[in-house]
Amino acid sequence: MSISRIIIYSALVAALAMTPCTGEAKKKKEQPKATTEAAAHVKIHDAARQLYGEWNIELVHQKAIHTSERAYLYFHFAGGNRLYGCTGCNTVNGKFEITGDKLQFKDLLSTNLSCSGTAVETEINEALRQATNYYVTMHDNVEFMHVTNKKGDVVLLLRRHNLDFLAGSWLVKTINDLNVSNKGLKLVADMDQLTINATSGCNIINGVITLNYNKDFAVEFSDLVSSHHKCPNIDYETQLLLALEQTAFCRMKSNDETELLDENNQVLVVLKKIGIKQLK
Repeated sequence: MSISRIIIYSALVAALAMTPCTGEAKKKKEQPKATTEAAAHVKIHDAARQLYGEWNIELVHQKAIHTSERAYLYFHFAGGNRLYGCTGCNTVNGKFEITGDKLQFKDLLSTNLSCSGTAVETEINEALRQATNYYVTMHDNVEFMHVTNKKGDVVLLLRRHNLDFLAGSWLVKTINDLNVSNKGLKLVADMDQLTINATSGCNIINGVITLNYNKDFAVEFSDLVSSHHKCPNIDYETQLLLALEQTAFCRMKSNDETELLDENNQVLVVLKKIGIKQLK
């Protein structure tokens, strides 16, 4: 989540300010598509950790939504269970209660701006009021939250945009399918501050992480700046910079390896997870 979005959420916690949505316009989504088909169920053993953050609203009463702004809900657990979000134009906030598989939204407030597509917003707000339970499934490595009413009907389908697996410290293992012999080539991705820092053992590279909430696993690295010292193994650093600039997606290769891919899903970089002590 971007720094600006964190500031907005903090302000809402303090003052419950009611402001219009300011998210990006709705774009055509890419795979995996919204689905209520049978998929692997995800066991929720720590809701505050597993459900926190933003979830895109994909379906309301089994129907795909089309809104001028990105429709989403944000579950905020720290300091109380607060709900914030956008229903496509208007903002919504309130409280939620979650116990086991039970989920209810309370004290919901919304702005009342005149917008196109208000029928969809009305349906979303009504679905929030009808919610009694939920369950989470995994489909093509993407999590979906199914919010149900007392009859068990899915009234909302939410899709999580989650790149938390990219967070942490990494050793650059390969670039363009070539093994990297320089074991000093490492990077750190901070998914809270949305920054990336890399080192070649000589130069330091800093940059910004940009997420596209309308595409699953979409990530870009921009504003990349190097300290430009004259160093040995400078070729690796140059290749890494070029690869980061071309990155469009990322995916987990295994529990301790992640791949960065270009817009054609060709692997650019393979990263291997390391501990903080290994950064030194």
